[in-house]
Amino acid sequence: MDFFKYQGTGNDFVLIDDRDETFPVSDQTLIERICHRRFGIGADGLILLRNDPEYDFRMIYFNADGAEGSMCGNGGRCIVRFAHDLGVFESETRFLAVDGEHKAEVRGDDIFLKMSEVAGIDDREGLTFLNTGSPHVVQFVDDLESLDVVSEGRSIRYDSRFLPGGTNVNFVQPIDSNTLFVRTYERGVEDETYSCGTGVTAVALVAQRQLHMSDPVFIKTLGGNLRVSFHPKADEQFDNIYLIGPAKRVFAGTITV
Repeated sequence: MDFFKYQGTGNDFVLIDDRDETFPVSDQTLIERICHRRFGIGADGLILLRNDPEYDFRMIYFNADGAEGSMCGNGGRCIVRFAHDLGVFESETRFLAVDGEHKAEVRGDDIFLKMSEVAGIDDREGLTFLNTGSPHVVQFVDDLESLDVVSEGRSIRYDSRFLPGGTNVNFVQPIDSNTLFVRTYERGVEDETYSCGTGVTAVALVAQRQLHMSDPVFIKTLGGNLRVSFHPKADEQFDNIYLIGPAKRVFAGTITV
């Protein structure tokens, strides 16, 4: 089976053209092995591109632990680049993901990915929580460079306030009036990743509410730079949310499954 490795600001994925629907989606052990960085290809997740009768394509996303995951923003940008490379569309596309319809546009190196509308921002006993296609906690800190993201993130990820599925955790430090430094602990990967698309989206929306940052918000991650544009509404709601940044092919190969 042919595979393709893509990365979006260091968040990396195995992409497979599964329009003939031959990939064994129920084999969680296989998917976990493919994503393993010692015994497999190595990735933060695996994404299948499939046909859909009403859209240009359908995105099926699996976490590195082999379980099917919630929406992945950087993975969404990578599959848009992948579909564009395959010639599925020219510059603009509509595709279906686990959280519904997404629109996207390829503009040079950047992918403009429209995210799902956000219905609200909650205070969960002192922790700021919202869902941007995946669940996220946003926590502002003073010295993000030296923070133990894995230890601190893991303690919140499994906290009883976020059962049954748990949450991703984003730690944020403002750099200037419109730029943030973000580090993320991702569930499913169970580790810090170089970048998280739904995570930085959550961070930008919280920063607009709490720090009064204007659109767009610029985000610095370990893997590179992103920006998030949005339209704030009443009652902690947002629409016209776009995650913007690069997505690139790293290499291609063949694997026997």
